[in-house]
Amino acid sequence: MEKIQAIIESVLPLSETQQTLLANKIKAHYAPQKVSCYFKLNPDLIGGIKVHFGDQILDDSVTGKWHAIRRQSESENLNEINIKDIPTHLLKSLLNWREKAVLTEVGHVASVQDSVAHIVGLPSVQSGEKIRFDSGATGMALNLNEDSVDVCLIDDGEGVKEGEAVYRTNEVLKIPTGLSVLGRVMDPLGTPLDDKAPIVGNEKPLMQSAPNIITRSPVNRPVHTGITGIDAMIPIGRGQRELIIGDRQTGKTSLILDTILAQREHNKKVKHLSEKLFCIYVAIGQKQSSVRHFMQELKKFDALDYTCIISASASDSACLQYLAPYAGSTMAEYFRDNGMHAIVFYDDLSKHAVAYREMSLLLKRPAGREAYPGDVFYLHSRLLERAAQLDDTYGGGSLTAIPVIETQEGDLSAYIPTNVISITDGQIYLDNDLFNQNVKPAINVGLSVSRVGSSAQSPFMKRVSGSLKLELAQYREVLSFSQLASDLDASTRHLLDRGARLTELLKQKNNSPLSLMEEAIPLFAGLKGYLDDIPVDKISFFIFSLRQSLHKDHPEWGRRLTEFGDLSDAEMVKLEKYIQEKKLAFLGDKPCTP
Repeated sequence: MEKIQAIIESVLPLSETQQTLLANKIKAHYAPQKVSCYFKLNPDLIGGIKVHFGDQILDDSVTGKWHAIRRQSESENLNEINIKDIPTHLLKSLLNWREKAVLTEVGHVASVQDSVAHIVGLPSVQSGEKIRFDSGATGMALNLNEDSVDVCLIDDGEGVKEGEAVYRTNEVLKIPTGLSVLGRVMDPLGTPLDDKAPIVGNEKPLMQSAPNIITRSPVNRPVHTGITGIDAMIPIGRGQRELIIGDRQTGKTSLILDTILAQREHNKKVKHLSEKLFCIYVAIGQKQSSVRHFMQELKKFDALDYTCIISASASDSACLQYLAPYAGSTMAEYFRDNGMHAIVFYDDLSKHAVAYREMSLLLKRPAGREAYPGDVFYLHSRLLERAAQLDDTYGGGSLTAIPVIETQEGDLSAYIPTNVISITDGQIYLDNDLFNQNVKPAINVGLSVSRVGSSAQSPFMKRVSGSLKLELAQYREVLSFSQLASDLDASTRHLLDRGARLTELLKQKNNSPLSLMEEAIPLFAGLKGYLDDIPVDKISFFIFSLRQSLHKDHPEWGRRLTEFGDLSDAEMVKLEKYIQEKKLAFLGDKPCTP
């Protein structure tokens, strides 16, 4: 039978009667196991006693109770209390403090290696539980071994040393949620990074289950991105998961920024929160300067008020980068579950997978294909499945997920890209060659798809853009071999001419999202052939002047498209006549510079 050793600490030496009484109580508690008791002095306790036995500590000391009161005050969030009332609050905590000793499960650090601590003890700890170190560091339990626990340190863990005591918290990692997070920049645990006041809100666990199938409804409401090529050919619906994928420096983050800016006018016009679209941007493994620039762009265009930024930069620990997208999803779920709408951008999940691989290899988990752990697919699927359009009986809120994946030399068949492609409802592939040809956004029509399709388009855009993707795909295919041909038939020449004009039509500058009218009406003109007799190098000038004229001459069309999503048959007849008149006037005048 294993013998238990009990160490009893006190400030002053205990009398023989006190020692005998304590020893008998401890032996009775562990009977029939044998217990040996040892007594030692510890002036740091201030008063009371502290008993160590096995993996547990019975702390009835003044110091222990003070630390417990401090942790309780921290959990009650003193930020919500007026500074004048803090002494009263602390006095109340002291007076109401229970007199019973606190029984705590304890472990000890056996070794620390690159933000992973190997803990001996804590036999009852749960996977994913928040762990507290004596040095003040925090971690998350991941590997539950037979007689030890592997804990991933959330911060840098520089103060964690071998032999240090480690305690359970009996709670999981949580983050503040609510409207108070809007306009803020924070880390994945809700700590402000913008030098403003601490964030106060309802705390929710980072790891949560996805909504079940009964609570969901079909995706049929559009997310207006303000990017003509996406809204026309690869529409995104509220509650959808649409992947942005491409090589480094091909404009992936620019698409995200434009999509956030596109919500500005709509969010200003509507008053009810359930009609707005809130944005959560999660920066994973990026440079701090890049995140700062992104925030400044949002401020510049007055878009930070409805946006929250969560940043786990490249200098942060792998564990913090691992937690970042789950924090973003938890914040977005607040809006979804309260009948509102949110869109969350994960920029990017390639770096998230690398951070998890680093953690897994340090935890000695087996690597799989291309040295990634075998459960990396589950890592992203449980994240992206949290995106949903809820049924009206459950509030009707939505969470749209836009993950980003970086490819190497356009290799879509690599492990992580294929994983995320199979999880999402479509992908927007940005082609490096198109980008170098100054076709921006560099959307590859052949490899991009939305599995929601026209269900997430307004009626007018659906009517206008029906043949656009096919015509562009044929143009790209014919263009590749037409350069080798010396003579082309009329139909091929027409296809090339139309495709070149449509390509010019879809070009768009950064930070300039368009309204539905500004997107759809020029597109209607291009697909109906009204641009066929305008020189290719003049297309952008004509489209610029057409958009300006539409706002001046027919603002009612813009209002009708925004409100109803379509124009009447009579208005369509007027529209065709209007475009024809503007084209004739343009061909006879000197074009203005956009």
